[in-house]
Amino acid sequence: MAELASDGSSPDVGLLYDINGLAKDAPAWFDRVMEFTGEYGIMLAMVLVVLWCWWSVRRRGTPADSVTAVAALVWAPLAAGVALLVNIPIRGFVERPRPFVDHDGLEVLVDGKTDYSFVSDHATMAMAIAVAVFVAHRRFGLAAIGLALAEGFARVYMGVHYPTDVVGGLALGTAVALLLAPLTLALLTPLVSAVARSRRGGWLVRSRRADAPAAVRPETVGIPEPRLGGPADDGRDEKGLAA
Repeated sequence: MAELASDGSSPDVGLLYDINGLAKDAPAWFDRVMEFTGEYGIMLAMVLVVLWCWWSVRRRGTPADSVTAVAALVWAPLAAGVALLVNIPIRGFVERPRPFVDHDGLEVLVDGKTDYSFVSDHATMAMAIAVAVFVAHRRFGLAAIGLALAEGFARVYMGVHYPTDVVGGLALGTAVALLLAPLTLALLTPLVSAVARSRRGGWLVRSRRADAPAAVRPETVGIPEPRLGGPADDGRDEKGLAA
């Protein structure tokens, strides 16, 4: 399997050169930005999306919705870890070298990559987290999926993965997050519910303000509005005569 897509005439290699060729034409500062983005930046942004989603689901919807969503968010990093473990035997079986090992003329932005290429760990982690976030909240999940796709593009741009490495990582992350979600959520939901009922940890699942009663207004409890006459209105009619 080591010769997978090693033929220079394959669409996989052709797309690799097309995307990585953008790095050659880009200014050096932009390549440095892409290097940081592909290695760390997008994953940091993914963490921020997860935290933002957590903050949002605590404050909106019903308490049951918050429990379900927080359980899915807890599953997000666990899904990434499980997907990485699944990838270990896949890499050992395929044994595909990094693209710069078999192909000349690539603009490699990150040195020191000596492990196998298929499938991409970064793409796998990013998509596993993104799919779990989508289970928790669709709007935040779509944003996370967009970040996962950007991660895949960046890995090819950097010259450290073939496009099919990225596609394989996106598929693996999706499969792990979706297929194991029913089982893990069945286990995590009772735990999150217990945390939500606790005094000290309840805020982690449900904001206290979300369930606080609305402010009491005078008109809601039948308090009459003051008469226009104010303090001078002592029971006389508009002509100033006693009633």
